Amino acid sequence: MALPVFSGHRVAGEESPGEPRKVQKTDAEWAKQLTPAQYLVTRQKATEPAYSGKYVNNHTKGIYHCVCCDAEVFASRTKFESGTGWPSFWSPISEENLVKAMDYHRADEVRVEVMCSTCGAHLGHVFRDGPAPTGLRYCINSVALKFVPTTAKVAPAAKKKAGPASKSSPKRVTRR
Repeated sequence: MALPVFSGHRVAGEESPGEPRKVQKTDAEWAKQLTPAQYLVTRQKATEPAYSGKYVNNHTKGIYHCVCCDAEVFASRTKFESGTGWPSFWSPISEENLVKAMDYHRADEVRVEVMCSTCGAHLGHVFRDGPAPTGLRYCINSVALKFVPTTAKVAPAAKKKAGPASKSSPKRVTRR
């Protein structure tokens, strides 16, 4: 069986000798901060049941953050319908925001685990069966994410340009 090859991967569960995580907490601190489901998935590497997550059918524009540390990990523009039962993305916001590791925990399948590079939270797995342009499918647990919708706000500078009505503006006409 050919193993998937991803650059920069390591074995899941092995600590990297490189740069330390930016957010480090004890298991007790994580358990206090997270719901039981969030803790099981992000800290104990469990998987939520297919089609049970709140973001599977989310089509709102916005950014998906790590539920543990609030790091931005995926954008709605890269989300697609994979039919797998989990939110799927063809690319992260930035490769630097994720850590990938070979996952040998299942005897029947070798997978590539995806974790938050800021806090080490288990987010899901990545597979090489996604759409163009990357060919990747980041299969992510909804419970590991926090969605922040984008809102169309007018920049203060734009409001200023429109400004209050000037003397040359047409006057409002009312009928009696």
